[in-house]
This record gives sequence, structure tokens and C-alpha cells, in this order.
Amino acid sequence: CHGWATIDWSHPYRCMGDLSQLKEEGNKHFQAGEIDQAIECYTKAIKVGQDKKQLAVIYRNRSACYLKKENYVNAASDASKAIDVDAADIKALFRRCQALEKLGKLDMAFKDVQRCATIEPKNKIFLETLRRLGGEIQAKLKTTFSTDSRVQNMFDILLDEEMEKDKKEKAANNLIVLSREDAGAERIFQNNGVHLLLNMIETGKTEMVLAAVRTLSGMCTGHKARVSTDSHHSTIFNLQTSSHINAEIALATCNLFQCINDSLTGGDKRDYGKEASLVLAILLSLLEMVANKKVSGYGRDQALNLLSKNVPRKSKKEKDHSRTLFTIDHGLKKILKICGQVPELPDQLPMTENTQLIASILLNKLYDDLQCDPERDNFRDICDQYIKSKIDPNNMDKTLHAINTISGLLQGPFDVGNALIGHQGIMEMMVALCSSEREVDQMVTVEALIHSSTKMSRASFIITNGVSLLKDIYKKTKNERIKIRALVGLCKLGSAGGDDYSLRQFAEGSTEKLAKQCRKWLCNPQIDTKTRKWAIEGLAYLTNDADVKDDFVEDEMALKAMFELSNDKTILYAVACILVNCTNCYDKKEMIPELVELAKFSKQHVPEQHPKDKKDFIERRVKRLLKAGITSALAVMVKADNSILTDQTKEMLARVFLALADDPKDRGTIVAQGGGKALIPLALEGTDAGKTKASHALAKIAAISNPEIAFPGERVYEVVRPLVKLLSTDRDGIQNFEALKSLTNFAGFSEKLRVKIVKEQALPDIENYMFEEHDEIRQAATECMCNLVSSKEVQERYLQDGNDKLKLLVLLCGEDDHKLQIAAAGALAMLTAAQKKLCTKMTKVTTQWMEILQRLCLHENPKVQHRGLVIVLNMLNCDDDELPKKLIESEILEILTVIGKAQDNPKRQEPIDAARACLVKAMEMGLIKPFNSPS
Repeated sequence: CHGWATIDWSHPYRCMGDLSQLKEEGNKHFQAGEIDQAIECYTKAIKVGQDKKQLAVIYRNRSACYLKKENYVNAASDASKAIDVDAADIKALFRRCQALEKLGKLDMAFKDVQRCATIEPKNKIFLETLRRLGGEIQAKLKTTFSTDSRVQNMFDILLDEEMEKDKKEKAANNLIVLSREDAGAERIFQNNGVHLLLNMIETGKTEMVLAAVRTLSGMCTGHKARVSTDSHHSTIFNLQTSSHINAEIALATCNLFQCINDSLTGGDKRDYGKEASLVLAILLSLLEMVANKKVSGYGRDQALNLLSKNVPRKSKKEKDHSRTLFTIDHGLKKILKICGQVPELPDQLPMTENTQLIASILLNKLYDDLQCDPERDNFRDICDQYIKSKIDPNNMDKTLHAINTISGLLQGPFDVGNALIGHQGIMEMMVALCSSEREVDQMVTVEALIHSSTKMSRASFIITNGVSLLKDIYKKTKNERIKIRALVGLCKLGSAGGDDYSLRQFAEGSTEKLAKQCRKWLCNPQIDTKTRKWAIEGLAYLTNDADVKDDFVEDEMALKAMFELSNDKTILYAVACILVNCTNCYDKKEMIPELVELAKFSKQHVPEQHPKDKKDFIERRVKRLLKAGITSALAVMVKADNSILTDQTKEMLARVFLALADDPKDRGTIVAQGGGKALIPLALEGTDAGKTKASHALAKIAAISNPEIAFPGERVYEVVRPLVKLLSTDRDGIQNFEALKSLTNFAGFSEKLRVKIVKEQALPDIENYMFEEHDEIRQAATECMCNLVSSKEVQERYLQDGNDKLKLLVLLCGEDDHKLQIAAAGALAMLTAAQKKLCTKMTKVTTQWMEILQRLCLHENPKVQHRGLVIVLNMLNCDDDELPKKLIESEILEILTVIGKAQDNPKRQEPIDAARACLVKAMEMGLIKPFNSPS
């Protein structure tokens, strides 16, 4: 009993005879080409088999199956198990040879076929395979040695000072190309390539340095081992301190840093254990570069850009922000040092025009990435200590550095800079420095005053204490750089009340005069570009005034000058501000009349709208901007580097696009000038408000445009996701409506777009809006579903039991809204034509189906009537024999007869033809007798 109790009776085969039977069944399946069934039989036989020789045969047979399935790993494994039993099993040897060859193990495959040829020396297949594999092995060895020699030859050419320039350029390009292939990169790496590349960098020659850095980038891409096992990257970091560096080398080195970082943090999934420490080493090296005097301006920009791109989290959903905390602890003061640099003073760090702005943006991103108040307090304390350490009444250069650092913070994390200005004596010192005899003091302090007057409370202080100083500087100074800054300061102070007409800071007409002067500077090509950019900064403040807006959009030369200068990254934000102001697309609080009256009664301030900020004036300004080519300018601005194009700037550009797309007549112009393509990145990245605004603008364009023209190529599929997100119940009704209209357009365009819409999980939202009380939204959702039902996946949803989807469509057909009926009946007609089962299901979902169908067939609107008659025709064609009889026995027959006998009428021909088709079908089925057609 004990012995029998251990047997698994669930298995159908228990003995040697069963083993043979399984083997024979497997052989039959294999001969019939049923490979999966053969593998199943062989596997069962292996589980119950005990005899080693029989098992070896079965393993060999299963190996043949795996070869057929192209599962070469399992094929080689099974053949090896057979060979372990019988080393001379010629079939198993050859099968393993075939599998190993496919796996690229040519030398091992060669050994197996060599043993086969030894056992059967006259077998032509073995001999042919032996020759072929021998040739392939020789070719591979030749290629390997050839690659090694080519690599060495390239380095010899590059490091030979007497070699011709053309040959050196060719060798450099070949080396770069070779490094981008894994095999080539490995050959360079194994042939002492890193050391030779570093020798090339030490030559200091631009073309040599570029070739070396780009080759290293290729070698490091996606490969932790090459990055982790060598310290060559630490040597490369020192490249940025070289005196010979230029913009091209800085960019190439930046790319190398990025390749190294990506490889260490995710580009290569293999775990080598050194990544964390190496990432910190990279951060320390970058932070060292930030404040190193030997680093060029280009190198400093790239180091800041790399920090900005790789340190803050990509999404707040990520919990780990340790890089940000590490950067603040080890490098915040170094970044502050850059913000405080004054190029006009001696012994300053080398910088480009963009360096300080990039540093401010980095500070803002770091501060924004902090998670709690203690972390923010630490950030502010470091800034506070740094400023205090630089203020020295006996050393004006140091004090000026502190003021300029605050200026940088005001352009980055504004709250931090604003708190620093609030410290006792700082604002007074700034105002006092305006009257300094040194022009550099005036210039730096005026800039700081401009940035600090963003808050109304600060602006009021400066208006009280500093306006007269700014006016004096503007009138007296002969230095145009200071003059334009003073003018911008006056512009900003003059607009401190925003668009509130009742809070004008200056006398009537003063802001228009300031704006006129700014436009003169802007349109004067004789003035240097940097000064003209400051004129744009001034207009960014002044265009809060509606009079200034109207004058500016009428000045075609000024508009074109601004659009030309908008290629410069440093003024993107200012240009975006001007365009937002001119189109009035900023958020406005809704003024409730009752609350306004209450505020007036309690003597509270009530904002007042400028007469020229009414709708007709805004529309006129939008038309002028479109005529001046604003869309093309916006498309160029969107392509700017992300380190400059901040999320706030993206949001403003999205707002402008939405304002431009308000009138359907203008949307064709926007598409023609590249606006459709430009909106896609704005809808995918940035602030939530910015993405929503851009998505809404996309919806407006997509609702009435040909998708292939508006969003050429594969871009059209990128548009679907932002449109679907607009369906959220958190969005406004108008956004829901326009998203549904655009998705309707897309769904009617191609099956691929319908599949994409379904894949983005849009169906539940669309179905929910079909229940919506708002007539237009419900109609739009039903129209969208009508276009989607031609997709099989959507049809399957209607076939499923346990939902009211089909019932809803039938009931919507009974509504009084003609457009809603057209959409619902159209969807029902398409569904019943594609899925015959739905014809029967339709009669079960509601008892009103017959009444609703009759109403459709008698409808005065020919489009509704036609769809109803098509549904009847589909039901006559269904697989349910009883349903056609039920229809013909009802009043439907009389309706069909009346319509079918009617004379031809172009306006109602579609329903007439559909009714006649129904009658013909009924006659074919023998349900009615033929009738005489009208003469």
C-alpha cells in the first residue's frame, strides 16, 4: 500500500510503455508540423522517464523541435543532455552545432561539426558546414585584427604632427563613427584608447579635442562598465578649465557629461556597484567648474545647464531629491557667486550674456524642488549668510556684488530675494547707490531696483524714494546702457498697478511717453542689441496699460523688431509678457456685481477695467498680431533650450496661442505658420495650467482642421493624449466640449487614430458625457462615439452584457434635438450593420425600441429618417428569424410602403432608396408580396 500511495494518479502515463507511447505521439506531431504539441509530448515523457538512453533520444528530438521554433538556447541545452549520455550521438552533435551557430558561438559550433565529420567523414552536409564555419571564423578573426589595427592606425595619424590635415580629419571622423557602434567602442577601449584620447585632448588643438571628446561620448553611451572602470571622465572635467575652450568644445564636453550621467543612472541596467559615488563625483566636478576662474564662459554655461537638467527631479512624484540637497550643501554659494558677478569690475569670472540668467533659473529649480519648510529655511539661511558676508561699507565692489546677487535671486526664487531686500538697510542702500558717481554702481543698482519692484509694497517704497533719482539718472547720464535701465525702472514703476485702471502710478499720458521712447530704442538698428533688449523689458511692464497695448500693436516696425530679437534666449520671458498683455490672456477674477457694490459701500478698493480692455479692442489687437507674423515667432520661441524656456514662460506662450485660436477664421493661419506643431510640446510639458491652455488651443485647431495638415507625420498621434486629458471633469465645460469636437474629427479621419483614442482610455469619459445634461456637450460626445463605433474594440464594448451603453444610444435616438438624433441614430446604424447580434440586443434593452424606431423612420429631417431606415434594413438582415417578422407585422411595413412608393426627390432620395431596399429584402424573405412601383 505504501508504494502505491506515492503514485500521482493525475498523470495519464505511468510506465515504460507509456513513455514509448508519448515519444511516438511526439514524433507524429513533429512530422505533421505541430511543433508545440510535439514539445508537450516530449516534455511529459521526460518527466516520467527513467531510462537514460531513451531520455537521451527524447532530449535529442525535443532539441529538433526547439530548432524549428528558433529557440536556440533550449535547443543547445537539450542536445547537450543527449551528448552527455552518448558523446558520439551524431544527430545531437549536429543539432547543437546548428544552435550554437545561430547564437554566434562559431568556435564551439565548429568543434561539434568537426566531431561529426570525424565520425562520418563522407557526409557532404558535415563537410560543407565545416568549410563554411571555418571560413566565417577566419573572417571574424580578420575583422577583429583589422579593427584593432585600424584603431591604432587612426591614433597614429591623429597624433602625428606632420600628418596632412585632410587625413587627420578623416581619421577623426572614422574614430567617432567607430565609437558609436558597440563592437567598435569596445575595440577602442581594449586598445588603450582612453589614454590615447586623453593625449589628443592635451594637444589643445580644437579639431583634436573635439574628435577625442566626441569619441569618448560614443564609448560612454549606455555602458556603465566603460564609465565606471576608468577615471577618464574626471580628467575630461578639467577640460573646461583650459584656456583654449570654445563654444563647440564646451557643447561637446556637455554632451559627454550627459552621456556619462545617463549611463550611470539608467542608460545601462547592469549593476556595477559604483554608480552612486560616481554620480556624486560628477556633481562635485560640475560645481567646481561653476566658480572656477579658469573655466570659460561657454563651459560655465554648459555646467549650469547640466546641473539644471540633471539635479532637480523630473516629476514631483519622485521621492528622492537627494541630488538637490547635495547641490545646495556643496554648491549654492558657488552659484550665488555667479549671480553676483559684475563684468565691469576687475577680476570677474569669464561669462557669456546668458550665464547669470541660467544661474538664476537653476536657483529657482533647486528651490522649487525642496519638499518642506526646514529645507527651504536652510536655502534662505545660506543665501542670507552669503549676502551678509559680502556687504562691506568700506569695500563698494563687495557690496555691489551682494546687490547683484540679490538681483539674481529676484529673477530666480523671488520669495528668497524679496525677503533679503526686506532686511533693514538693504533697500535704502540701493536707493543711495543710484546717486553714486561711479556708473557701474548706478547700473547695477538700477537693475536691482527694477527686479525688486515686482511686489506692490516694494514698488510703492521706490516710487516714494527712488523715482526722482531714476528720473535724474535718465536725464543726466550720457551712458546709454544706464539710461535705458533707468527708463525700464520708470516703466516698471509706472505699471505697478497692473491692468487696474484706477491704480495708475503716473500722470495721464506718462506711460504712453515711456512706451514711445522704448519703441524708438527697439526700432533703432544703430543701437547695440543688448540695449534694445532692455527696451523690450520696459515694454513688458508698460503693456499692462491698454493705451500702450493699442499703440504697440499698431506699430508694425516695433512688432517686427521684437519678433526678430525674440531669437535671443534672454528675453523670451519679456516677449511672452508683452504678448500676454496685448492679448489679455492672463487670468482675471470674475467680478460679481453684488460683491462690487458691497466693496464700494465698505470703501474697499475695487479694480477698474480700462475702456480699451474690452472684447472688441482685444480682438482687434489679436488680428494685428497675427498679421505681423506672431505665430511664426512663437514657433521659434517654443524651440528654445529648456534651461531658458522655463515652465512659466511655456505657460504664457500657451495662453497666447489660446487667445490667437479663439476665432475659427484665424486657425488656418495659425496652422499654416506652424502653430499646430509648436503647441504639442507646450501641451506635454510645463505647469498644469500651461498644459491645459495649450491642450485647449490644440482642441480648437484640431476640431476644424485636417489632422494631416495641422499635425504632419507622426505628430498627430501625440495630440491625442492632451485632448483626452481635457475630458477630465476638473476641466471647464467649454474645454470638455472642444476636446470632444476635436476627437470627433480625429475619430472620423482614420482607424489608427481611433485605435489611439481608445488606447488613451478616452471611451469611459466620452460615454459619461453622453449622459451630460448640457445639450451641446451631450451632442458632441454622441457625435464622437458615432465616429468611434466603426472600431472593433468599441463594438465589443457594446456587445458586452451588463451595461447600458446600447440602451443609452436607443434612448438618445428618441430625443427632440435633431443633431443629437443624427449622431445617435448614425452610431446605432453602424453598430447594427457591423454586429448582427446587436440587432436582437437592441430589442431587449428597452421596451420603447419599436416606438423610437418608428419615430426615426417618420422623421421630418431626411438625415435622421435615413439613419432610422438603415437600422430597419440591418434588422431585416440579422440572424434572428423572428425579428424581421416582428418588424413587418408592425406599423413599420406601412411606413416603408409609403416612403418607398414616393416619387424620387433629390432632397429626400436617401431615405426613399433605403425604404425600397427594406421592401426588396422583405420580399426576398417572403414576408411580403411584390408591389407595382410608381410609373
